[in-house]
Amino acid sequence: GCGAFDWKSFRSKLHGELDRLEEVYRKLLGNSDVRIFDARATLDDANTIRIGQDETVTAKTILIATGGHPVRPDTPSADLGLVSNDIFLLEDLPKSILIVGGGYIACEFACILNGLGVEVTQYYRGAQILRGFDDEARGLIAEMMRERGIDLHMGTNIVEMKPESERTEGSQPTQSDAAMGMPIGFDDSGSKSLGDNPKSDTKSKAGQPIWVKATNGNEQVFDHVFFATGRAPNSHGLGLEELGISLNRRGAIEVDEFSKTAVDNIHAIGDVTDRIQLTPVAIREGMAFTETVYNDNPTAVDHKLVPSAVFTQPELGTVGLTEEQARENEEIEVYCTSFRPMKSAFAGKADRVLMKLIVSKENRKVLGCHIVAPEAGELIQMVGIAVKAGLTKEDFDRTVAVHPTMSEELVTMKSPVRMA
Repeated sequence: GCGAFDWKSFRSKLHGELDRLEEVYRKLLGNSDVRIFDARATLDDANTIRIGQDETVTAKTILIATGGHPVRPDTPSADLGLVSNDIFLLEDLPKSILIVGGGYIACEFACILNGLGVEVTQYYRGAQILRGFDDEARGLIAEMMRERGIDLHMGTNIVEMKPESERTEGSQPTQSDAAMGMPIGFDDSGSKSLGDNPKSDTKSKAGQPIWVKATNGNEQVFDHVFFATGRAPNSHGLGLEELGISLNRRGAIEVDEFSKTAVDNIHAIGDVTDRIQLTPVAIREGMAFTETVYNDNPTAVDHKLVPSAVFTQPELGTVGLTEEQARENEEIEVYCTSFRPMKSAFAGKADRVLMKLIVSKENRKVLGCHIVAPEAGELIQMVGIAVKAGLTKEDFDRTVAVHPTMSEELVTMKSPVRMA
């Protein structure tokens, strides 16, 4: 039989792999004669970079790719909680955890920890998790998460939290909005809905059981509370605004289609620009920057029709428009099927999959595809090619199915389930 899962062994191997990858990247940079400074950098002017306190270097062109960071909600006792950077630094796997948030990071970690045997509770202040994804798909993901034992609460947030050791009978919320009868809410960016900007990821005071009171009246003690309430660009303290480089209200660097800032020789790519926060998109932006600046070939990255996946259990793969987005623009046909795949039925599992195509009624192009299934990330990569190429529903229909597979449904759905 299978051996018991060993968190410490897993964590050691994970950090070993991260170290190996960093070494590979450093070697690649070294082979390209790139100088690496292991220090904080700020901009003195449009061509001068300060390294640490005492050293400066100059450059004709500057590229900012500082990424982003998880944020803590601006609420009392938030420093008792973890953020995504902290999870794999834990010495021991917790027995229970409360995850606050409803985005892809919250849902992915809920599924990961649930799969490792942790008792997972998840609070989300909205009506449904995975806001911005197709409604039907995210509804099925929520259903499947609950089937797996995740205690998922919508329209719910934290009123008060404190170390269990400090709680006394009859304690009431203090020094918070909740004390005045106003439940605290966080939007998907991590900002407090009744307050100011979120706190950045400062040192956590997590590590002891935490008592939590929720807006639904529940009171419960968790080993850890994990905030997955948003990410913010790493743009502050770099000297950008002093040079006239514009930041939007979320702190993202504003750039044009060629990733150029308001200062001609300074460019920015990746999560610090908050366009699409995906590694492959940042890589494309970097390649386009090279073409534009060094090969005299102005190249803009096409941010439309980017396939992506949410690595929940099961996964969600998506490309193009959701049903809700598409029907705001034109008349559409929706082709959709949901079923228990053969292997699930054979094994007696309740797991269902979803295959969904959004089709333009006017020109028959497939505007979007949404898949909820095991390995949906693998499936959507291939469908992304077809959607990006502008193929029609009839092109899909002319493709012979591979049987028996889940994905054969994508080429065998003959009649729309609804029109909008």
